[in-house]
Amino acid sequence: MRIGEIAGLVGITTRAVRHYHHLGLLPEPRRRANGYRDYTLRDAVLLARIRRLTELGLGLDEVRDVLADDAGREIVDVLEELDADLARQQEEIGARRERLGVLLGQARAGRMPAEGPVSPGLAELFGDMARASAALPGPEPAMAARDREMLALLETVVPEAERDRLLGSLREMARAPGAMERAYEVYAALDALADAAADDVRVEETARALAGLLPDDVVPDGPGDLDGWSGTVFFADFSAAQAAVVRRALRIAHERGAR
Repeated sequence: MRIGEIAGLVGITTRAVRHYHHLGLLPEPRRRANGYRDYTLRDAVLLARIRRLTELGLGLDEVRDVLADDAGREIVDVLEELDADLARQQEEIGARRERLGVLLGQARAGRMPAEGPVSPGLAELFGDMARASAALPGPEPAMAARDREMLALLETVVPEAERDRLLGSLREMARAPGAMERAYEVYAALDALADAAADDVRVEETARALAGLLPDDVVPDGPGDLDGWSGTVFFADFSAAQAAVVRRALRIAHERGAR
């Protein structure tokens, strides 16, 4: 058989056959006088086995291990490992579909926040913010929308355990009587500092108000952590005064916790 014939018989491409030769999975057959490869039925049987193994999900390195053991002693180990890997993937897909179902429910009910998709817990916090904003006499402070964007970003980039701890603390803080109203007062004060310098006289008062809202377990543990926060990209869009407020608030909250 020519290469096109064996490829057609097994149901793969001639390119795949050449690739298997290159990797050493399929031995080179003898060649005819004109230089063309001359494949036999044994080659077709081996090629069909390679196809079956790859369709099961084995990588080509794993296929090589299986083929190298003519007695088939390793095939059980390889297939058990593949089965376990597929089970893990199935579990991950199930968890992702569960999260997707929650998000779909939010979207269909018109409860998907503009910053979404986010977790149900963060969506709940954003709902609390929306209700507080609706009670305001004027438009929502720009800093409140920026805070939601930052929280959505943190939820994506922070490790799961740390994310859950942070979100739990913020939701607990939001449930305290009057906390959300005070938070919106701080947002408004931060908006008022949008064009102010870092030494503005309003910085200290706003920082103390913000520090009073911060849960203890979202505050950096030590001065080194505070210094790390001072250079974080999360301050990139803040004015000098707004950044000074947040840094000062973190230091006040840290000193409060150290007492």
